[in-house]
Amino acid sequence: MTDSITVETRVPAPPESAWAAYTDPDAITRWNFAGPDWCCPRAEVDLCPGGRHVARMEVRDGSMGFDFGGTYKEVDPPHTLVLELDDGRLSRTTFAPDGDGTLVRTVFEPEASNPVEIQRDGWQAILNNYAAHVAETTK
Repeated sequence: MTDSITVETRVPAPPESAWAAYTDPDAITRWNFAGPDWCCPRAEVDLCPGGRHVARMEVRDGSMGFDFGGTYKEVDPPHTLVLELDDGRLSRTTFAPDGDGTLVRTVFEPEASNPVEIQRDGWQAILNNYAAHVAETTK
C-alpha cells in the first residue's frame, strides 16, 4: 500500500470560519468538486463522532455520479476532523492558525484502483475550490 497523501491550502480566514466553510452542508455544495464539469448537488453532515458525512458528486450533465460518504471518527472544532470513508480508508483534516489565515491540511489513505497522482490532484483541486470559496465569502 502506498503511503498517505497530503494536500493543503491556506485560506484568508480564522480557523473557526475555515471550519464552518468546510463543514456546513450548504457551503460544501458550492466547493466540493474537482473540476468545472462536476458539481455537488447535496451534502449531509452529522458533525459528531459516529455521525455521517455524505456528499453527492455528479457530472453536471447528470450522466454519472456517486455518493462520497463516511463516518466521523474525531470532531474537534475548529482543529481536527477525522473521517473514516465508507471503504475503510481514513482522512484527517486539520485547521491551524497561520498568520491572519488558516492552513488547512488533509492527509488521506489512497485507494488502490487509481494512480496516486490522480488522487492527489483530485483532492487538491477540491481543496483549491474550497479555498476560493472561503476567499470569496470573506471579502
